[in-house]
Amino acid sequence: MSDATLHATDRNPDDFAVQIADQIESFLVAVTEVAKGDEPESAVPFLLLEVSQLLLAGGRLGAHEDIVPDERYEPDSGPEPDEDVLRENLARLLDPIDVYSEVFDPYEPRKAPVPARISDDLADVMADLRHGMAHYRAGRTTEALWWWQFSYFSNWGSTASATLRALQSVLAHVRLNQPLAELDGLDTDQGMGDETLEFEAGRVMAEEIAGPLGMREVK
Repeated sequence: MSDATLHATDRNPDDFAVQIADQIESFLVAVTEVAKGDEPESAVPFLLLEVSQLLLAGGRLGAHEDIVPDERYEPDSGPEPDEDVLRENLARLLDPIDVYSEVFDPYEPRKAPVPARISDDLADVMADLRHGMAHYRAGRTTEALWWWQFSYFSNWGSTASATLRALQSVLAHVRLNQPLAELDGLDTDQGMGDETLEFEAGRVMAEEIAGPLGMREVK
């Protein structure tokens, strides 16, 4: 399926596959544009909006009955796009709030939080979604829906949810004029518990993050 077919005006806008593909394509385009860094002042609010909208598509996929692919083995979708440039651009753009603390599985008791990166998360989500989009553009609609649903449960759903919480937290700290902990020196190859985070933490006032990212502060 070519780009012209993907954007054909005669597609039924009420079709489930069309709606999911449109939401996913919108996310892919939006994050790619944000990563260019042309409008850093709106990066965090815009990403919050886009991840929220993507998770609506994910929720619809999750609530849908199991989608069974047409073929037993997944057809070759071609070479996988390299997400490293996007990942690196997002990391530069989102510094110093790229690293955050996340609990991988809330149903596993006594699991300590681990450090994660918004830039890594978004690049991983993009890779999953682009893989399915390659099937969709090739006309393999059921295969695309199967992949998006499967990878929603296995990876990008939880990853996007964690990213959304991190982005929402940043905006909440700024809008509510609450200090943020300093995460410099804390990286994703380290384990991190509450005591470690407290020890590493300095004091970064909300306005120090609000300025570079263009987020207004509540007086």
